[in-house]
Amino acid sequence: MLQVKDLKKSYALPAAPFWRKAGGAKTKQALAGVSFALGPGLYGLLGPNGAGKSTLINIITGSLAPDGGRVLWQGKNARALDIAFRRELGYMPQQQGLYDSYTGRRFLAYMCALKEIPRAAVAAEVGRVAGAVNLTDELDKRLAAYSGGMKQRLLLAAALLGQPRLLILDEPTAGLDPKERVRLRQLLAQLAADRVILVATHVVSDVESVANEILLLKEGRLVAQAPVPELVARYAPGGSLEDVYLAVFGEGGGA
Repeated sequence: MLQVKDLKKSYALPAAPFWRKAGGAKTKQALAGVSFALGPGLYGLLGPNGAGKSTLINIITGSLAPDGGRVLWQGKNARALDIAFRRELGYMPQQQGLYDSYTGRRFLAYMCALKEIPRAAVAAEVGRVAGAVNLTDELDKRLAAYSGGMKQRLLLAAALLGQPRLLILDEPTAGLDPKERVRLRQLLAQLAADRVILVATHVVSDVESVANEILLLKEGRLVAQAPVPELVARYAPGGSLEDVYLAVFGEGGGA
């Protein structure tokens, strides 16, 4: 189980020019005491730009230290677990920082090394994750020839290496065509049977039909955590999850 307990994080805002300064340094509170618990299943993390989603993900994955609060994995502090936690974690970032000279196969083999997967198991593991994301026939092409959608699938494949029990996916369907979006939803629904999957997305339809629960994050606070039918009944009776999004975050929410 993944538990997030009272996470807080603030950032110092850029200093104003000396002629406009008034008072002390200004800060922005990105997270204001966020708490939730996730068991095996698929969860959608929704919120407009600036809601704190990226900060939350960076803290969970260990890329950023919180100002307060803790992340627990199976009841133990994730930061204290360190490498043991990272072995259980699969993370797909939104950014595509890839080496164009690498082939898909070489990139995944490199990620296997970082995840300390035994060399004898690398070929089979690369083949397994490539098949899961429909990239088997593209593995020996250089990444410079990959489309944006292919790069997204490669990043997802990398996140799946080592059979992680916790998957954190940041905008996983960006650049995917409709057919691949459907494939991804089906894959995640299958994987969620025995692991925790948290999907941060602006595309409501990506999680509406498959998520066990939706987490709504607004201005650094968790507004709600509930299954889609409960959210619809509460915020948009007779509507859809998109209507819930608009009701909670407004027309300018950035979805």
